[in-house]
Amino acid sequence: MPITIDGGRIPNLLSRKMRARSPRSVGSRKNDADALRIALINNMPDPALEDTEIQFFDLLESAAGDVPLSLKLYSLPQFPRGDAGKRHLDNFYFGIGDLLNSRLDGVIITGAEPLQPDLRNEPYWPVLTEALDWAERNTNSTVLSCLAAHAGVFYGDGIPRHRLRDKQFGVFEYKKVRDHALTAGLADGMQIPHSRWNEVRADALASSGYEILTQSAEAGVDLFVKKKKDSLFVHFQGHPEYGTRTLLKEFRRDIKRFLKKERDTYPTAPVGYFDAAAVKLLSDFREEVVANPREELMAKFPEAAVAGTVQDTWQTSAATVYRNWLQYLISRKAEASALRAATPVARA
Repeated sequence: MPITIDGGRIPNLLSRKMRARSPRSVGSRKNDADALRIALINNMPDPALEDTEIQFFDLLESAAGDVPLSLKLYSLPQFPRGDAGKRHLDNFYFGIGDLLNSRLDGVIITGAEPLQPDLRNEPYWPVLTEALDWAERNTNSTVLSCLAAHAGVFYGDGIPRHRLRDKQFGVFEYKKVRDHALTAGLADGMQIPHSRWNEVRADALASSGYEILTQSAEAGVDLFVKKKKDSLFVHFQGHPEYGTRTLLKEFRRDIKRFLKKERDTYPTAPVGYFDAAAVKLLSDFREEVVANPREELMAKFPEAAVAGTVQDTWQTSAATVYRNWLQYLISRKAEASALRAATPVARA
């Protein structure tokens, strides 16, 4: 069943994708009581705003099957934006006031690119924590992605994030370490993309009551959960929503930053992502760039040659977890309906 965008404010790229799949998917499902109402709070930087919309739309559509979904796009103030980003949010997103006056089945809060070692010094920290407080009381479940997961555990339980020696970048092997409704049907081993400079650690999470569901010997914890007031908080350190070529785009961006002297070192290529032939091409390109770094060398980046070699090895696992999440939302919605039906209506 197609996903609809609540309010009918549909970004251009997403609208074209939705129309290509089903003209019925474009619009609003305001009167469908059976639809799960989900918010996407998109905090990604301007260049990734539309990619992130499409990534989560694709993942939710893959997971939903016949479950009707109504998705509403939200933004939070104080996140750094350029003029184009502000126009995009003004045209297609709802603001913090609308969010704080809503009751929804679920919410997904994305990460952002961190600029400060201490998250409390980020300009958006107060409004992000306000959204986290709202989610505890006004949703049945909250998904926190990457930096949002770090912010959530730090704000809620004082768990610090730790800087890594290098970027955790690539596709990593994970194991299911605990049975849970969210991991039902998952294979014991799975692959998940990661792109982060920091981590939260298993011992700190476990000591604060978080249930760790998937873990990697190489890349640490990925999926972990904890009930907070009315909402089950679901945390991902990785990015199961990523598209097939998202890591390639990030790698190219980081190389460009190196050539523009916005970073000191040439970026490490994403591990577990390219085949041997692509690794050789990228290694040759790196040697040329490091020997004589010049911005114009980006024209020689072998993007077309390596793009066709990458594969989405995580889509099935990602869809399984999100399908289980949607089923959890359905069960909580049914419980609330049954409770209301069993509660006598007071007579005047």
